[in-house]
Amino acid sequence: MMTVGSNVKSCYFAIKSAEATLAQLAVKSTNEPSKEAYKEAEQLLSEVKADLKEQVLFLAREESQYE
Repeated sequence: MMTVGSNVKSCYFAIKSAEATLAQLAVKSTNEPSKEAYKEAEQLLSEVKADLKEQVLFLAREESQYE
């Protein structure tokens, strides 16, 4: 059974991967509106990733007391 911490960590890595994919799409895109949309989505995911990283760190501290 996965803990909440491991679920959040898994989500963090999925967001990180999606962020990298959007960055690649922005670089490769020749369509300016698409390029801007990719960049905007990448920025939003970057903010979510930062929040999730804080949550991962918090849960790592909290869950360690139950091991």
